[in-house]
Amino acid sequence: MRDVARRAGVSHQTVSRVLNGHPSLRAETRDRVLAAMDELSFRPNRAARALVTSRSTTIGVLVGKGFEYGPAASLQAIDSAAREAGYAVDVAHLDAMDAGSIRSALDRLLAHGVDGLVILAPQMQALGEIGRLSISLPFVTVHSPRAQGDHRLSMDQSGGAALATRHLLELGHRRIVHVAGPDGWFETEARVRGYCGEMEAWGCDPELQLSGDWTAESGYRAGLALAKDRGVTAVFSSNDQMALGLLHAFREAGRRVPEDVSVVGFDDVPEAAHYWPPLTTVRQDFPELGRRCVARLLALIGEARAGTDADPAGTPQDVVPELVVRASTAKAPA
Repeated sequence: MRDVARRAGVSHQTVSRVLNGHPSLRAETRDRVLAAMDELSFRPNRAARALVTSRSTTIGVLVGKGFEYGPAASLQAIDSAAREAGYAVDVAHLDAMDAGSIRSALDRLLAHGVDGLVILAPQMQALGEIGRLSISLPFVTVHSPRAQGDHRLSMDQSGGAALATRHLLELGHRRIVHVAGPDGWFETEARVRGYCGEMEAWGCDPELQLSGDWTAESGYRAGLALAKDRGVTAVFSSNDQMALGLLHAFREAGRRVPEDVSVVGFDDVPEAAHYWPPLTTVRQDFPELGRRCVARLLALIGEARAGTDADPAGTPQDVVPELVVRASTAKAPA
């Protein structure tokens, strides 16, 4: 910092104010200091700053076992939002869902002096174990049940599933099968609720295929079984990867999509627009989820430092997904 101060022709304290974003500095002074930092390849030492300020400006993220598209996209969004807010991200991946593995991962993050935690473990078992631990730091959970209260942020998974199901019902389909995700996942249960609720609201019987595991292979196996039932005219898949397997199975079995059977996915993975046919799906706004997650956590960190229970961030709201209609859905065959 003293080298930067000499190069910029300012005091050591001025460099410190630039690093801390002090509002009282003139723009030209700040630009001169930043230019000197670039010339000298100066990088602030986070460890040293943490010793002085008792703040690491680091967010810990606990990530559940597995790395499906939804959690992966959520982690990327959280990382981007944290960097925009001036925070680094320290990630700990769970090797298993038991209490010992979860505690070990949490202990590692706490040992690094993180200012707050994001828990990105949508498996119900992991959330149950975490709920039994005493977490003293501010934290938020992502893709978790409403029981997590003000610490919870999520997509409106049930609402997204209802959107997908309603789209098929409006096209005249009545025998709509849902290929759900694996048991024990928050997203699986929420999407099943949304599908069943919409089917029942239209006076139709829900039909579930609870055999998926998020992979295209499991969707393919489900599709081979469904292709034998000519009465099924539409399928709502709990994610796009399983929908890819469904498209493969239906084509192999001679069932045309969408002429004979319509298919809707969930997530809108980057490749979904290039499936054949291009996949109708539910798009999740992961960047917005990341922004809300980081904003919520920083608000909780601020409350903890101020020693108050006030809630300046308000009650967190679910991010609303949207339906993206492509060529894999059409009116029900006569």
